[in-house]
Amino acid sequence: MPKKKAKELRDLNDARLEGRLDEAREALFNLKFQHAGGSLERTSEMAERRREVARILTVIKERAEEEADG
Repeated sequence: MPKKKAKELRDLNDARLEGRLDEAREALFNLKFQHAGGSLERTSEMAERRREVARILTVIKERAEEEADG
């Protein structure tokens, strides 16, 4: 899955954003297993996935705050 910037994520609808979050979390989970097994060549990929999850969660939180404010 390609890395998404926050602006691109903001253009997605809520359902697609949740889907991206699930995909990113699953990818991070798999990378952690590869790292533990010693088969992960690019360890920087784990950090990229963590940042992607954080970006998505930030957009979700922003939307929740906008709804709460009215």
